[in-house]
Amino acid sequence: MTPSPSDPSRRLAGQVRRYSHGSRVPDWDRAADLQKAPAVIPDLATTRVSDELREAIEQYMSRYPDRRSAALPALMLAQKVHGWCSPLAIEQVAAVMRLTPGYLSSVATFYDMFETEPKGEHTVYVCTNISCALRGGDAIYEAMVEAAGDDPRMNVRTFECLGACDIAPMASVNGEYVGPLDEADCRQIVDELTSGRPVLEHKRLRDRPSAIDLPMGDGLPTAGRDISNRITASGNDVAGPKDM
Repeated sequence: MTPSPSDPSRRLAGQVRRYSHGSRVPDWDRAADLQKAPAVIPDLATTRVSDELREAIEQYMSRYPDRRSAALPALMLAQKVHGWCSPLAIEQVAAVMRLTPGYLSSVATFYDMFETEPKGEHTVYVCTNISCALRGGDAIYEAMVEAAGDDPRMNVRTFECLGACDIAPMASVNGEYVGPLDEADCRQIVDELTSGRPVLEHKRLRDRPSAIDLPMGDGLPTAGRDISNRITASGNDVAGPKDM
């Protein structure tokens, strides 16, 4: 049945821009190929996996009663080795974890932190979720894309919430949280990345005062101090770059 012009979903279709910049994984709506033969688990004896990667994955597997719970850290390890979750990377993880590549592919394509295509060496995730969107996150993303241009070293993407609403609008630059950002910062981010300098040192989340600086702590400001091994205010994390 054809929707009438008064249909709310039709009226709103041109107004809702939630996924206009491609935050969903490419081919998310592609139908499954039901003609493929059943997947098999790669044989670890014939799959080339470095001892370092195998041991690291097995160490994560040992932490959980169900080995599949180690899929996320195992894929992240492989991505660090290969630069992205390539078919070879997924096959290596599958061989070690005794899972099918299809299972791991479904995990890798679900989470934004995994790259399923080759990417540049510098990753910039610009948050465009509600807090950042209300404070100009979309404009920051557009300025970041313009500043990066066609430089193949730059991997600029939107991200559905990085969990740092207090510094919105913000971005993760090679795992370093920076914000609040303005459009002029985008050019500086690119210049500092390409020259190998630290990025926006004056706007790094790790250098912002937190509860550990209040009278309950030693009272000294965080900025300029080495806090890489200190626990954050929440007690659930360690200060420093976030592993994305």
